[in-house]
Amino acid sequence: MSAPERVSFPMSRRGCPFAPPEEYTRYLAQDRAQQLELGSGQRVWALTRNADVRAMLNDPRFSADREAPGYPDLFGIGPQPPGRLKPSMFSMDAPAHTVARRYVQGEFTMRKILELEPRIQQIVDEHVEAVVTGPRPADLVEALALPVPSLVICELLGVPYAEHEFFQQRSTTMTSRGPTPMERLTAMNELQDYLDGLVLAAEKDPGDDLLGRQVRKRRAEGAYDHDDLVSLAFLLLIAGHETTANATSLGIVALLENPDQLAAIRADPSLTPDAVEEVVRYFNVGDLVTTRVAAQDVEIAGVTIRAGEGVIGLGQAANFDPDAFPDPGRLDIRRVTRGHVSFSYGPHQCLGANLARLEMRIVFDTLFARLPGLRLAVPFDELPFKYESAVFGLHELPVTW
Repeated sequence: MSAPERVSFPMSRRGCPFAPPEEYTRYLAQDRAQQLELGSGQRVWALTRNADVRAMLNDPRFSADREAPGYPDLFGIGPQPPGRLKPSMFSMDAPAHTVARRYVQGEFTMRKILELEPRIQQIVDEHVEAVVTGPRPADLVEALALPVPSLVICELLGVPYAEHEFFQQRSTTMTSRGPTPMERLTAMNELQDYLDGLVLAAEKDPGDDLLGRQVRKRRAEGAYDHDDLVSLAFLLLIAGHETTANATSLGIVALLENPDQLAAIRADPSLTPDAVEEVVRYFNVGDLVTTRVAAQDVEIAGVTIRAGEGVIGLGQAANFDPDAFPDPGRLDIRRVTRGHVSFSYGPHQCLGANLARLEMRIVFDTLFARLPGLRLAVPFDELPFKYESAVFGLHELPVTW
């Protein structure tokens, strides 16, 4: 067997921001798992086929425990110092994961999410109106795509939105390739300290928000743990705005660049939920969240992955698998998107998926109805895509009308 290819993550999409990295396409053509070597020298397996990635994510023999030996160290952070953030459900295995998820999953049922729809619509209306009445060109990242999910998750958690720049800056540092490992850890610790203070405040006076409700619920069950709630707040705050903001801005660009698809949802808004799902499949902004380590030997994707070996499910490759999604490089809001892994899959499927879907639907319907002449204010190839970030998106989205 030849030596594993040496790689660095995130792999660049510079060939085309609307397509997976060229390496993903090459790996897909191999039709089997690929062994890769990370910058640290660690060897890991990469899965690309949709069926294989989903099988791995649904298989308890693959562990989500980031502290387990062999877990992929994609960004060279290495072992973290004592006092770090307590593991969240994101990196737990059953039965601990099942228990942790049970505490909070009631906050994200479809019924609970739909109760938020009037408030989300109000937030979107206010921000779209500010765009319409403001100067041109407008930056839809700063004016719409980022503040909407940020404000929604702040209100849901009980985080003061006035401090959004603090957590957005730390979030950017944590998910970008440019900062050093120590800079990422510093940003993580600063955000942890901030949320620690918010949880302390919720403990003293639990409000009618997610943190307050969690304090009361866990105390009533005799299972309250301060650090657990800080970890939960950290996970939800980052996941609740970063990915949705980027998917929203990318979706706007994709629809503007595919006017036939945009015309379809303008003519029939009942198609917008399908457009959201296709946009989410198409870009898979959080491509590298599906990492695991084998807890025992497993045969999958034509290879035997040994216990202790790291595994990466390349999400955008799985979403561009032609066996699962014919002609995957074409944006088609009428395609059957069932089986995409942009919200992960299996026990760790994203808790906030329905909230993200609702936010994106309301943004698309409101923006495109209010501004029928919306168009890019710069040539497409001048758009500043986040090629350097582990969460793909746009730094800015200049538009006019």
